[in-house]
Amino acid sequence: MQKSVQFKNGEWDVAAIVHFPPDFDDTKEHAAIVCVHPGSSVKEQTAGLYASKLAKGGFVALAFDASFQGESGGAPRYREDPATRVEDIRCAVDYLTTCSFVAVNRIGVLGVCAGGGYAASAAMIEKRIRAVGTVVATNASRAFGERNPLQELEKVAAQRTAEARGAEPLITPWIPETPEEARQAGITDMDTLEAVDYYRTPRGNHPGSDNKLRFTSMASMITFDAFNLADKLFTQPLLVIVGDRAGSFGSYRDGFDLYNKAASRKKNIHVVHGASHYDLYDQPKATGEAMDQLLRFYSENLWSSHR
Repeated sequence: MQKSVQFKNGEWDVAAIVHFPPDFDDTKEHAAIVCVHPGSSVKEQTAGLYASKLAKGGFVALAFDASFQGESGGAPRYREDPATRVEDIRCAVDYLTTCSFVAVNRIGVLGVCAGGGYAASAAMIEKRIRAVGTVVATNASRAFGERNPLQELEKVAAQRTAEARGAEPLITPWIPETPEEARQAGITDMDTLEAVDYYRTPRGNHPGSDNKLRFTSMASMITFDAFNLADKLFTQPLLVIVGDRAGSFGSYRDGFDLYNKAASRKKNIHVVHGASHYDLYDQPKATGEAMDQLLRFYSENLWSSHR
């Protein structure tokens, strides 16, 4: 069972889907988990997959579209703003605290890919989040800062000047539009090719995920360190899940970086052997192993409805 809802981030509405446990009883309090999608994704894709599995495991789970993207409001469109992404998570927690069926001191978060970095960052300032799980988490500043950051920032500066003078906003694709386009471009990197396979083919494609990025967002992504101050402020229980078939997106090393930095007294990292970054988005074997770990983790650190 699921329900479409909206909550506010500032002046606009954020679109979300709440997934309910099979034995849901709205007269009782349930533990709840906010599920945070990757960059370029929407709530119906991998975040929604994990939310549905968490609900089957006894939790209320909420997946939402990031501000400026999908069915959520906010302008300008197609912006990927890390600070707003973090605030989206906090606003999702705000919403859950207004639900009579949610135990307000039993709220967790799960983030996938860039959503894992945003979830970690949110947890450092949002202590209503009591447990944090990440799946193939990536740190924006590391991931985007490896692409000749000074050159990219110069391009962003030039584009902002152009737009201030009346030019149309520059909207770029996150990834090639088709597998054929990727091959023609000579792309051989496993993560990029699997991203195209997940997002731009029937495997995982969703009309709300339109592969559009406002180019000027790059400045924020290059400079946003999702793990900054984790050694001081990240105190919640933490479970990091990575796959050991490591590609250029760097989630394997970012996962270990977060695990090593976090000040959490209770933390664990689980490696899904033989799994790539995108295997952990939707492939049954990899996501099944991840879910076994996540359900055990949240059951130990939150209060699930079936306990």
